[in-house]
Amino acid sequence: MNLTIDHNSAIPLHSQVEQILRELIQQPEYRNGKLFPKEVNLAKRLGVSRNTVRHAANKLVLEGHLLRKKGVGTKVINKTVTTKLDSWFSFAHEMHEKGIQFKTWEISSEWVLPDREVAQFIGISRNKKVLKMCRLRGVGHGPVVYFVSYFHPRVGLTGNEDFSKPLYEMLDKEYHTVVAISKEEISVIKSDKLVAGKLKLRKGSPILLRKRLVYDPGERPVEFNLGFYNPDSFTYSIEIRREGY
Repeated sequence: MNLTIDHNSAIPLHSQVEQILRELIQQPEYRNGKLFPKEVNLAKRLGVSRNTVRHAANKLVLEGHLLRKKGVGTKVINKTVTTKLDSWFSFAHEMHEKGIQFKTWEISSEWVLPDREVAQFIGISRNKKVLKMCRLRGVGHGPVVYFVSYFHPRVGLTGNEDFSKPLYEMLDKEYHTVVAISKEEISVIKSDKLVAGKLKLRKGSPILLRKRLVYDPGERPVEFNLGFYNPDSFTYSIEIRREGY
């Protein structure tokens, strides 16, 4: 990585240093535990004062990206969101249960013609439109997951709903649709231009794809959901208990 400062730029030095530090904390070696460069060494390399580096680093410490330990050094804090596969809820419900403050960065909805896979799941022809809803969600340090959902017309959604609310609670309370079964597939894929841009990754970066097929108690299809997760910010834990214990 090229560590340079433009001393002739109108951008303040501390802002330039802050941007460099934000790029550094994304480097694999630092995310994997390598100690962050010492402030005095960074200052010499960049040709700025140590106070300028400390000013920029303090901001990242306050945001929870860096952790200083006296006598040890500075390390990157890997923030992750974890969910279990033995129980499932909407993203909002999962985050509320864990006490994690999440943010919805984008929400959009539109009526579209489904592709072959979606039409087959819902059980309609490809020339009949379905409601597509997209949400970009994450925590304080940035987007974590990009959701794309397609709903069976039977549910009755119009596209004008407040999709910032917990989805499955809304379906139950407002549309009398209870979700009871989730069939899921998890795989690793390369991000396309759209998803990479949403998650602030490079095109082709590996991401987690979580395909969720949601049914009501009668096993009628309700939602076809695709979740594209930034693997640096999300992990799965699986709890398996032996029968009889």
